[in-house]
Amino acid sequence: MASITVIGAGIAGLSAGWEIARRGHHVRVIEADRIGAGSSGGTVGALAPHAPDSWNIKKHTQFQSLLDAERFWAEVAEASGIDPGYARTGRVQAVALTDLPRLGARIEGAARYWRDAAQMWLTQDRPAGPLVPESPDGWWLMDDLTARLSPRMAGAALAAAIAAKGGEVVLGRTAGPDDIIGPAIWATGAPGLAMLGADLGRKVGQGVKGQSAALRFDAADAPQVYAEGLHIVPHADGTVGIGSTSENSFDHDGVDAQLNAVIARARALCPALKDAPVVDRWAGIRPRARSRAPLLGAWPGRPGHFVLNGGFKIGFGMAPVLARITADLVLDGQDHIPEGFRLQGSGDRPISGA
Repeated sequence: MASITVIGAGIAGLSAGWEIARRGHHVRVIEADRIGAGSSGGTVGALAPHAPDSWNIKKHTQFQSLLDAERFWAEVAEASGIDPGYARTGRVQAVALTDLPRLGARIEGAARYWRDAAQMWLTQDRPAGPLVPESPDGWWLMDDLTARLSPRMAGAALAAAIAAKGGEVVLGRTAGPDDIIGPAIWATGAPGLAMLGADLGRKVGQGVKGQSAALRFDAADAPQVYAEGLHIVPHADGTVGIGSTSENSFDHDGVDAQLNAVIARARALCPALKDAPVVDRWAGIRPRARSRAPLLGAWPGRPGHFVLNGGFKIGFGMAPVLARITADLVLDGQDHIPEGFRLQGSGDRPISGA
């Protein structure tokens, strides 16, 4: 069986490593720092679908991944003995009367494209749960596709699952030429996008800073909330993840006053969080490809090397399907990369549909 090297122990690299190990191949994941050191160590963990109107291949691929998530994370939990915190708890959004015509198209799209797998609906009956925000006109939009995952527990579970299948996760080591055994998958986040761009001679993406927090408040079975650009996500461990910012320009990669503003907004939106103590603050740099779609494919000019990057805000939700596509490509030479996700060559050719 093939031996595969994965560089990067974020959600992308670990998920690909698990899929490869699950298929009976030896995998070695090499990480320069720690699990989730880049954009995968945050607190939010919202596996939220794109709006189902104006359907496209990116939305379809994410939808398939969200449907695969329950099986994927159940297998990881069984192999590792660690609960990654996955649950399909749904989502609620407070909406105004003026939003209803626009949301009609969204609900119609859900009925057409989600079919019997999930639903989206409007209600004037106040949803259950302590975090439901007030609606200006007494309307809420809900869906039962949205799920949650504990980012850090998911990373730990994936690493343990890989080890349980005979693979290795090597931390605190920068991968050099002597470390590459067999094909190599580069899942190195924002620094990897910069390295790839330098190699191809053009910008393929950039790092976008995000900040999030966790508050101590037990609402484990409640639906998550999306309001005013914030995800408010109850987790099984008695915390609520909130965030995050999206900062294209930043002076440092740590937390600052912008996170205080996020916490204040979350408390205003969900009054039950008013006195909930902050138990964690996080900041990280997320990799965004030029098209905002994930970036997959063979690395041009580097035989046997592959790129898996650019998850940005949807990396956790996309993990099951991206892992499968990457394993198919690397192990079997089967190219199932969706339109717009493909890494192409240098020069004037587009990269990731940009």
